[in-house]
Amino acid sequence: MSSTTTRRQANTYYVILIAGAAALGGFLFGFDTAVINGAVAALSKAFNASSVQTGLAVSLALLGSAVGAFYAGKIADRYGRVKAMVVASVLFTISAVGSGIAITIWDFIFWRVLGGLAVGAASVIAPAYIAECSPSHLRGRLGSLQQLAIVVGIFIALLSDYFIAVSAGSAELPFLFGIAAWRWMFWTEIPPAVLYGMAALTIPESPRYLVAQGREPEAANVLTKILGGNVLAKIEEIRQTVLRERQPKFSDLLSRSGRLLPIVWIGIGLSVFQQFVGINVIFYYSSILWRAVGFSEKNSLTITVITGAVNIITTLIAIAFVDKFGRKPLLILGSIGMTVTLGTMASIFGTAQVDAAGNPTLSTSAGIVALIAANLYVFCFGFSWGPVVWVLLGEMFNNKIRAAALSLAAAMQWVANFVVSTTFPPILQYFGLGTAYGLYTTAAAISIFFVWFFIRETKGIELEDM
Repeated sequence: MSSTTTRRQANTYYVILIAGAAALGGFLFGFDTAVINGAVAALSKAFNASSVQTGLAVSLALLGSAVGAFYAGKIADRYGRVKAMVVASVLFTISAVGSGIAITIWDFIFWRVLGGLAVGAASVIAPAYIAECSPSHLRGRLGSLQQLAIVVGIFIALLSDYFIAVSAGSAELPFLFGIAAWRWMFWTEIPPAVLYGMAALTIPESPRYLVAQGREPEAANVLTKILGGNVLAKIEEIRQTVLRERQPKFSDLLSRSGRLLPIVWIGIGLSVFQQFVGINVIFYYSSILWRAVGFSEKNSLTITVITGAVNIITTLIAIAFVDKFGRKPLLILGSIGMTVTLGTMASIFGTAQVDAAGNPTLSTSAGIVALIAANLYVFCFGFSWGPVVWVLLGEMFNNKIRAAALSLAAAMQWVANFVVSTTFPPILQYFGLGTAYGLYTTAAAISIFFVWFFIRETKGIELEDM
């Protein structure tokens, strides 16, 4: 093996290592947003909360995420990507501790909103950092690490919820030291939150941030470890595309006419469609949803864990093919698959008989078809809109506007997530599951045309050429 090949492999391993450390933010992103799944019913009873208060406990954290995402770009551009990660780690830790010791529904909401700020920040910083530290031929796969980390975080949160609830007998019953099981569900986030901060302190700053700050010797050192070869030429490329004389501003996202640049609208569109297909209904409300159609608490949590595992497997498929097939084909295939599977669920739940409590009752065969359709839907989302949107948001904007544009697009993603998560319970109550899934089916169908007409392929293109 030649020395050149050995150096290239060493560079690749190093890039994977630092991208993995940054992607821990994605793990906490997924964990923090999903851990409430198994605790919703228990905390509602513990605080004697109304349905509105319970809904706010789930969804207000998402507005916190929107705020965190909106300001994360400014913080990352001013103080660096690494320092922003450390701040997010601290917020994750404080939120996990506070959520578990909450006394009322209102201070519980406060701690969840604090965690939401961290989630929003992580949703912006990790894909930007990974994109800025990845060679172009690896960027799609490394960018997909963010989504892989998110779905692994979701899976581990759901799995820990399951084991804690089963060990205690129910999320409402005492677990270790006589403390309610649902409180322990939130405390399980503390170790990975601390690990994230420790990992962030061991990775180098983004070379593109260092060049923007005029710290070119440091950037050269990092690029030598990442790319090798003629790093001075790479620094010159970066220098030509980054404004050194001032910090990027949100005004950079506006055209001369004062309107948002078309590329920013496309980024917002990607973010909104990723949420309007209803994926987070599965991860926030699935245990309640399956109990509503007749499954026990244990079986509902089991189904939810299986769904989380499916999400991980399909994300691995995306990582394997995103740099081979490209971004656009995967998005179109995913949109078609989601339209079919969501339409199937809309039809099954829309035609189901309703019991005295207003819950749909499914026959054995209909229940099996609904379960298969739900997991195929997660499969279609998992190899397409889940990871590919984060890859595109990390790479589609040029260096001048990346942090600001990614912040705005991610903030709108959380707003869309809030809208879907907040409207699902009343839609379910007043119109039924059939209508809810019918709306998500419509969004999936429209997304096909959005991708076809507005998304350009970015596979293999250098960030400096965007």
